[in-house]
Amino acid sequence: MSEQHQNLAVIGHVDHGKSTLVGRLLYETGSVPEHVIEQHREEAEEKGKGGFEFAYVMDNLAEERERGVTIDIAHQEFSTDEYDFTIVDCPGHRDFVKNMITGASQADNAVLVVAADDGVAPQTQEHVFLARTLGIDELIIGINKMDVVDYKEDTYDDVVDEVSQLLKQVQFNVDDASFIPISAFEGDNIADSSDNTSWYDGETLLEALNDLPAPEPPTEASLRLPIQDVYTISGIGTVPVGRIETGVMNTGDDVVFQPSDVGGEVKTIEMHHEEVPKAEPGDNVGFNVRGIGKDDIRRGDVCGPADDPPKVAETFQAQIVVMQHPSVLTAGYTPVFHAHTAQVACTIESIDKKMDPASGEVAEENPDFIQSGDAAVVTIRPQKPLSIEPSSEIPELGSFAIRDMGQTIAAGKVLDVNEK
Repeated sequence: MSEQHQNLAVIGHVDHGKSTLVGRLLYETGSVPEHVIEQHREEAEEKGKGGFEFAYVMDNLAEERERGVTIDIAHQEFSTDEYDFTIVDCPGHRDFVKNMITGASQADNAVLVVAADDGVAPQTQEHVFLARTLGIDELIIGINKMDVVDYKEDTYDDVVDEVSQLLKQVQFNVDDASFIPISAFEGDNIADSSDNTSWYDGETLLEALNDLPAPEPPTEASLRLPIQDVYTISGIGTVPVGRIETGVMNTGDDVVFQPSDVGGEVKTIEMHHEEVPKAEPGDNVGFNVRGIGKDDIRRGDVCGPADDPPKVAETFQAQIVVMQHPSVLTAGYTPVFHAHTAQVACTIESIDKKMDPASGEVAEENPDFIQSGDAAVVTIRPQKPLSIEPSSEIPELGSFAIRDMGQTIAAGKVLDVNEK
């Protein structure tokens, strides 16, 4: 088992081979039980689809997901020498954006899949802009389906140019991106360098994943611990439970919960059923605070130091990207915002400016409405108290998903909090 963990988003246009790539990565890293592959190999051969049975496995999984059958999450983890990766975007999963944004599944880095025979597609653009908005640091770009274009170097170069232009447009640092010609179906340059691309002398996909920078644990930042649940445990009392997003919690610390606005001294911290003197980012903890009762705090509260309390927003300004909405969004619209562990109905009070998602420049001041594909800066008023932080200060508590009608319709990051 490798020591460090990373969340990896696999993004890109739906037909560019994301699921096949995920399947290939799981297959090449031995993360799929042999018997599962065997079973699908037989099925594939019966249907005359021999060859890379795992692509077929993944297609099946994608179809099952579309029908609402959930696949065991264990199928979405693989390890390299350096990291244990969890894939945040399960192929065919419409709500990966919500998962990518809220809480523990925030992606550190991403693999963007672009088909060599198709180049940049609308979803490619949307996903790159989203990755940029949500603060993904490094992109590995797999130029996929090289087998379909006969492994031609000039086709690859053309797509690399096209993607580089897109990255520049959304102010992604192209120097932080690595491009790799791959075939997820045939396995070229995934685990081993391919003879079919003798003109390419860079890393394989697994090498590039291995070389990603380790996420820096945000221990220096102020403590922020969104509460997931509150329990009563005999002999201890009230025990809030959550994952530390930033900072460090020590026994003896004076803490406060917002927006419930109660506080006290941390008496005990427990992790994996053991008492510990302190806990750090990424740790899931249960803790007990002197004088706090079960009804004083709730899920969605954020715990922080008494002398640097979590912010509570009267209103906040945010940059959002609208991904899917059947009509238009106007001022007065009140969907549900999912931010860390909180779910709060919020009203879009004003649409301040529409951005050009390509350039990041202002396209229109105070537009009347925004719609799918638009990026905008908006002012938002939570309908009940919500603790949230500017993403420039505490990114872990500065992003959110907007949901309505059972789907994620937009994603965003907090620019500025006007405190209560």
